Amino acid sequence: MNAVVQMFDNAPRSLVEERAIRPPIIGKIRPGIKVLTRNAQGNPDAVRMYNEMVAAGDSYETIGKVIETKLKLRNALVPRNVGHFTCRRSDFSNPDTADEILRLYGEDRGDGLKLHRFPVMFAFDDWLRNVPNQMAAYTTTGRQYFSEYGRDGKRYCKTYAPVERDERAKRVRRSFGGRLVIQRQDDDIPDGICDPHVCPQYQDRKCNLSANFVFAIPDVKGLGLIELPTNSIYVLQKAYSAMQTVSLARGRLTGTRFWLSKKEFDITRIDDNGQAVRQKQMLTVLDADIDLGALLDAGDEPQPALDAANRAVALIEAAGNVEVLTQSFEESEAGEPATDRSMQRGADRIDGADGDDGGLTGQPEPEETLEDKRHRMSDLLNRLGISQPDRQQSFRKYAHVTYGRGWAERPADVDQMNARLAAALDDPVVFDDEMKQANSFV
Repeated sequence: MNAVVQMFDNAPRSLVEERAIRPPIIGKIRPGIKVLTRNAQGNPDAVRMYNEMVAAGDSYETIGKVIETKLKLRNALVPRNVGHFTCRRSDFSNPDTADEILRLYGEDRGDGLKLHRFPVMFAFDDWLRNVPNQMAAYTTTGRQYFSEYGRDGKRYCKTYAPVERDERAKRVRRSFGGRLVIQRQDDDIPDGICDPHVCPQYQDRKCNLSANFVFAIPDVKGLGLIELPTNSIYVLQKAYSAMQTVSLARGRLTGTRFWLSKKEFDITRIDDNGQAVRQKQMLTVLDADIDLGALLDAGDEPQPALDAANRAVALIEAAGNVEVLTQSFEESEAGEPATDRSMQRGADRIDGADGDDGGLTGQPEPEETLEDKRHRMSDLLNRLGISQPDRQQSFRKYAHVTYGRGWAERPADVDQMNARLAAALDDPVVFDDEMKQANSFV
């Protein structure tokens, strides 16, 4: 994995390397499926064509286009959330790769061989390179607007510059190095700031969160990585928390075997009328078996605990026996009739399991588990800059002196620690002094 990271961190040496280097993608696993709309289900020919093409392994984009073209239907397919991932031959450059993934990790739970849970390994220690994301608006011809962060930390709305025409050659001027990206500035977004609350595209459900998990699957061969799309902010929030937790415990993300699965949760979302609606959703979960409690509770004997945790991780990675550590949330528009806006998102953005609002409006309300409390603590620690080994060790000693051995296994103590860390965001200097004073007693 280190070789992969180094390959994409080298300085440019050619015209090709002047552009941002992205890892090659050899295939896509989708978080759901697509089915015929209610109107299309009333057409026998559409039902027959759908069943035949699904059985043949055609992509849902191909199925939709064929049905719509031959039967003169509009938006024939609609996404549906299911309890498994979709791994189809048509989504891989080498179709046999999909068969290999299902052979290794597929399960038959009474409805055929499906991909319910599978291991992944990330190629980078930077979580954002493993889950690149942005706000994006698509039209039938591709991406129209997209967000990028500036050096000032603000999120800006970007677009492509209009194509210039060469009057002498009577044709468009050629663009070297791809289309020119410029900051959006028009009547709707005069300052160029990406603000979904005032963005007409977002309010019209044309602009949504666009993200992809990018990973390798153990024992699956191929010169490249695999992606899994999502447009849910909850997926990103929980995945970020899980990755930060592992990074805190191990100091890196590469070399850790994570797992992706689907689980059902009760969530609350806001409907078009502004009312809170509670419903069950199959949500994507990213987890990894890391004994965070042992690492945080090392106290005055941190090294044996760290060594033991590293040995445990090595054994787990070799055996592939993992338990759920964290929960991740994503919304669905299952059963919602398709509209014209579905065509405007771009073919590869309709993947069957994510909400069309980008996950930014609904509010999940699951009961917070001990693991969730630890993930929140991990995020607070990172925001306080407690990510270096010496600072982490200082925090372990502070926690051991303050709450005693075994504190990380007691929800009440973890809650108190989270409250203290949240308060420390307003005055980190005082908290650093507290840690130094506690360390003087160890």
